Amino acid sequence: MPLPPEVQVLQQKARREGTPCGAGDTVWHVWGAPRDGVPPLVLLHGGSGSWTHWVRNIDDLAAAGREVWIPDLPGFGDSASPAVGGDADALVEPLADGMRMLFGTRPCDLVGFSFGGLTAGLLLAAHPKLARQLVLVGAPAMGVVPQRQFELKAWRHLPEDAQMAAHRYNLAALMLKDAALIDDLGGLALGTHVANVVRDRMPRRRLAHTDALARALPQVHCPVHAIYGRADALYKEWIGALEGAYAGAAPDFRGMELIEDAGHWVQFERPQAFMQALQAALQAGAGTA
Repeated sequence: MPLPPEVQVLQQKARREGTPCGAGDTVWHVWGAPRDGVPPLVLLHGGSGSWTHWVRNIDDLAAAGREVWIPDLPGFGDSASPAVGGDADALVEPLADGMRMLFGTRPCDLVGFSFGGLTAGLLLAAHPKLARQLVLVGAPAMGVVPQRQFELKAWRHLPEDAQMAAHRYNLAALMLKDAALIDDLGGLALGTHVANVVRDRMPRRRLAHTDALARALPQVHCPVHAIYGRADALYKEWIGALEGAYAGAAPDFRGMELIEDAGHWVQFERPQAFMQALQAALQAGAGTA
C-alpha cells in the first residue's frame, strides 16, 4: 500500500538527523526553523507508529513558528531497535543521549502521544533537565482502568484482504471515534496505519497496561499538561478519573483538556481543536516553567 500523498509531501519537506541507537540510528524528522528563545518542540509518537502519527499537525505547528522534531522511536519506523529491552523503558537512554547530542543543554518542549507519552514520562523522570514542560496526549499507564478496555485483532498471519479488514477493525477499536475517518481523507488514516504497523519491531510491550506513568510522574517536576479525546478507547467511562490521577501524581500538574467528538488519536481526528489545546498548554507552561 503506497504512502498517502500528504505523508509523501511532508516527508519531502523534512530534514533528517540521526543519533546512535543500538546497531544503527534513531532517525529524527525536522520541520521549521530554529528561533532565538524558542525551544525545540519534540513530539513522540504512539505504539506501532512513526512520525506520521502527527501528519495532520506538523504544518500548523511549523507555521506557528515552532521547530518541530519528531523521532521514529527506537524499534519503530526508520529507526534501529534499542540495544537491549523491548518496551518504553528501553527507549529512555537512546532518546536522552540523542537529545543531548542534538540540543546540547537546551531543554525542549516535549509532547508524547499514547506509548510516546509513557516514554516521555519515563524519560523526564530519569533526565528532568531535558524538557521545560511536558504535554501528555492520550497517555496510558495512569492506573485508573481496572481492566483493558479494548481488544485488537491479530493480522500478520492473515492473507492480504483479511489483513486490511483487521487493520480497519483495529483503527475503529482503538484509534478513532469516527470510523468513517478510516477511509476518508483519501485513506490517510488507513494508509499511515498500515505503513506503521508493518515496521513495528517491539510487539511485546506491556508497560502501557500498568501504572508505570503514574509511578514516574512524581519525579517529573516541570509543568505537566494532559490532552485527551473524550471518547478515548483506552479509558472509556474511566476518563473522568484521569484528572485526579494526574493531580495526585505530577507535582506541577497544570490541568487536562478533553476534546469532544474525538477518540484516542485525538490529534488526527480533531486537529484544529487539538492545536488550540496544545498551543494553550505550551503557552501556559512556558510562562511559568
